Amino acid sequence: MPSLPAGRFRSIAWRLTVLLTLLLTLAAAGTVVAALSYGQTAATRAFDRLLTGAALQIAERISVVEGETMIDIPLSAFGLLSLAAEDRIFYRIIAPDGETLTGDESFPLPEASGSESDPLLYDTVFSGEAVRAIKMQRFLAERAVRGPITVIVAQTLRARAELANEIVARAIIGVIVAGGVTLALALLAMHLALSPLRRIERALLARDPKDLTPFSTTTPREVEALVAAINRFMARLDRRVSAMQGFVADAAHQMRTPITALRAKTELAMEETDPRKLKALQRRIRDRAIGVSRLTDQLLSHALVTHRADSATLEQIDLRRVAVEAEREARRTGGAEGIELDLPADPVMVAGDAFSLREAARNLITNALAHGRPPVCLRVSVTSQGRALIAAHDQGPGMSPDQLQRIGQRFARDPSNAQSAGLGLAIVAEVAEFHQGTLRTAGGAGDTFEVGIELPLTAPAAPFSEGEIAQ
Repeated sequence: MPSLPAGRFRSIAWRLTVLLTLLLTLAAAGTVVAALSYGQTAATRAFDRLLTGAALQIAERISVVEGETMIDIPLSAFGLLSLAAEDRIFYRIIAPDGETLTGDESFPLPEASGSESDPLLYDTVFSGEAVRAIKMQRFLAERAVRGPITVIVAQTLRARAELANEIVARAIIGVIVAGGVTLALALLAMHLALSPLRRIERALLARDPKDLTPFSTTTPREVEALVAAINRFMARLDRRVSAMQGFVADAAHQMRTPITALRAKTELAMEETDPRKLKALQRRIRDRAIGVSRLTDQLLSHALVTHRADSATLEQIDLRRVAVEAEREARRTGGAEGIELDLPADPVMVAGDAFSLREAARNLITNALAHGRPPVCLRVSVTSQGRALIAAHDQGPGMSPDQLQRIGQRFARDPSNAQSAGLGLAIVAEVAEFHQGTLRTAGGAGDTFEVGIELPLTAPAAPFSEGEIAQ
């Protein structure tokens, strides 16, 4: 059996169709069962009335003449039962002493007699067929005959079964017709109800792939949330695409300039014969190469941070552990000796992405080493406003007012430093924004400067031991 496409199982129309069909099938099955029960009950009651009427007519024609019991069975009694032409009729009349006066002597009596005065309807088997019988008694109080005369009239069940089957068949036909009409109307209503989704689909397919502006269409209140979610997604995607396009354009320009300068200095060095000038050119080439390497590394880091801002899952993180790992990574990459750590005794828990926070802390260290003065200290604390802080502190003069105004912007580099990539604090600012935090600076009076990020503080977890942090 061929399998259905995977997308079909996710179709709302398909699921609603299956659900409606299932519900209508259950309702139809219940109706058929109820119709079968009703048909059997109705047929039984109808024919039981005929049996009762025939038995009454026979009982009324029983009399005693000159000491003998006379039975005059009227033709009208069996005329009622003859309405069921295919059924056989049996009867038996029993005297008070148990002797069968007329009829079939072997016709069985009911096992439970019940009240002697009330008619008793019962089912039994006679001559190889299932029959329905009624037992009725008439009390005679004559001198010669005294006691109850028992009248039993029976009929086979063929006509009853035919009547019950006819009632059930008509009920089934009605259920099928009503169910089909109901299902058709339900599918039509579902088609009309889902038409706003098709309008949204057509509107999206008709748009230019580069058009990420919000779209508006007339939709029911239940679909407005979907349209709003799509518009929010497109707005976020538009921001990301625009930022990425701008980043790529800026990166291409920023990479082209130092590479061109590096190539030019390399060509000068190849033509230079003066050892002193050649040594100076080599130092400049080395500085440019370090700058290009740092720019490339930070471009990749910035791209990863930007990507994780949309895809990473936030988890509970201790900023003390982030600081330890960032300091260890900075030492491993070289040029970060003499970094001090200032960590509190209690955990400083935030909801964040460990990779992004570690990259931000590493760039804080790199920025302090490149532009500040030792000693450089990476500290973690809780501010007086109840927010978590991770910051790099150095003994340098800090930033100028113009630099502070452009802090966090991409490629806002120090012109006097050829190795500066201008992306370190931009990465820190993006990580802070991703974590609903802010970029913070302090000092700048000429002897100390500090830059870091403040993050929302979450409920503290169980404290880590110093051995766990150092691992």
